Amino acid sequence: MDKLTERENATRHPLAAAPALAVQFFLVPLAVVAVTVLVYVGFRSLLTDARTPQDYLLEIQRGGSERRWPAAYELSRLMADPAVRADRTLAPALVQAFEASTGDPQVRRYLALAIGRLDPPLPADAIASLARALEEPDSETRISVIWALGSSGDPAVVPRLMPLFNAQGNDPGIRKMVVYALGALPGDAQLDTLRTALADEVPDVRWNAAVALARHGSREGVPVITQMLDRGYVEQAVKIAVRQDEDRDPIADVMISGLRAAASLKDQSLRPVVASLSQSDQSLKVREAALQALNAMG
Repeated sequence: MDKLTERENATRHPLAAAPALAVQFFLVPLAVVAVTVLVYVGFRSLLTDARTPQDYLLEIQRGGSERRWPAAYELSRLMADPAVRADRTLAPALVQAFEASTGDPQVRRYLALAIGRLDPPLPADAIASLARALEEPDSETRISVIWALGSSGDPAVVPRLMPLFNAQGNDPGIRKMVVYALGALPGDAQLDTLRTALADEVPDVRWNAAVALARHGSREGVPVITQMLDRGYVEQAVKIAVRQDEDRDPIADVMISGLRAAASLKDQSLRPVVASLSQSDQSLKVREAALQALNAMG
């Protein structure tokens, strides 16, 4: 009878079970979520690298061989931050680290990229140090150095870069980067070299030359730009293998570069092909770039 009475009381007063239900159906799941968030934040704090450029430079100077080049790589990536690359106090330390890295090609190529990402104008000692490295035996290091000089904004480096285009034994990667750098630098002294590059046997070099001439306001590369806007032609010319897990489309990249060159020139002879790409190309990125080019063309 007592047990029956207890059941009847529980039935008559359902609110008496509310606290227990709250704990079971609300507070316990909430606690689980809170613990999960704390664990996630803890792991994120462990994984987040809050090191400064000075920390990476110290590791480049004092770390072992297996630690120096990853530190140089991370430093070059960190320089993509506008707030970091605007720090003018970094330039002397970068140049010093670059000079001290002789004989370590991996470190030197990433430090060259880091120097090139400093806000222009580059200090004179940085340009002098990079110019000396143009004689490096490692071609990948030379390519990084050429890119950095092209990013310097200093037209005085043009005479140092032009002879590299015709240097005996230069590989296509160096010619391609030389043309890119000459196109990025101000002045007209490099135009003859860029015109010569329009006839290079390597498509990448020709494309860079056409885009470079367009940046200088020259329409001499329009026939090559027309080829860059022909998807069938580009598909046959581009031989870069792309992994399935990579979000890259090298064919679209070439066409978008051509579209940007067409937009800068505002050449109306290119308008029909640009209009066609804006409507029917299979790449949405290419269509968007074509629409922007049309707007620029007026």
